[in-house]
Amino acid sequence: MKSKLKSFFLLTFSTIIMAVGIYFFKFANNFTFGGITGLAVLVAKTGRISASDFTFIANMVLLAVGFVILGKKFAEKTAYCSILLSVTLSVLERLYPLNQPLTDQPVMELAFAIALPSLGSAVLFNIGASSGGTDIIAMIMKKYTSTDIGKALLITDFIITIAGCFVFDIETGLYSFLGLAVRSFMIDGFIESLNLSKYFNVVCTSPKAICDFIKDDLHRSATIVLAQGAFSGEDKYIIFTALNRIEAVKLRNFIKENAPDAFLLISNTSEIIGKGFHSI
Repeated sequence: MKSKLKSFFLLTFSTIIMAVGIYFFKFANNFTFGGITGLAVLVAKTGRISASDFTFIANMVLLAVGFVILGKKFAEKTAYCSILLSVTLSVLERLYPLNQPLTDQPVMELAFAIALPSLGSAVLFNIGASSGGTDIIAMIMKKYTSTDIGKALLITDFIITIAGCFVFDIETGLYSFLGLAVRSFMIDGFIESLNLSKYFNVVCTSPKAICDFIKDDLHRSATIVLAQGAFSGEDKYIIFTALNRIEAVKLRNFIKENAPDAFLLISNTSEIIGKGFHSI
């Protein structure tokens, strides 16, 4: 139950963060980068439908198509996030209608238009979910073709962004190109930051106290290897363990106080697969 509540909170929080960034900063400034919401900005220019309503309709259509083609399993997390994103955008449009950007600082607004949806997307990707939209198209393409999906989606985003240069002014188009370029790097950066852990190599003469602390206080495990010092020729032990950032600080402080002669190698890693971290 605790795990399900945590997953539900992350899905909800990240999707709402995305919606805030898209509505208040992306739609308001006519930035056209980024899949369905980018296309929605172009369609809204016709005056026949708002960007929020177009996003809602497009996501529901894609969701229905995905449900038919990809089956029920696909729809669990993606359906919830896609519906929540669409509904939130429509609600925001009716509660806080915007006829112009919040500020007269387009660079600052572009930063928020990139950062907030990127953070939300990173959290969703990190827990195996997505907000729907063009991600559903990508899933369908992956099932039936050998197309490089990443390149296909990038080309689609590029075409939509180019169209923005003609529909709006060149300045808005250039901002959109900048957003398109930065967005993918920022998502990758957020994912790495979310997954960042510490990998320890501890060389010592007596591993018991350190291992007991790792097991009893940090509730982690470790691997011990018997080694030999190249300079002294004495027997040594190497303790291998992986910890999150908070646990890493605790272990480092414990070793500093209780085994000051130990030699530590601490590395950053964002790819740890196994029990207690990420499953394969």
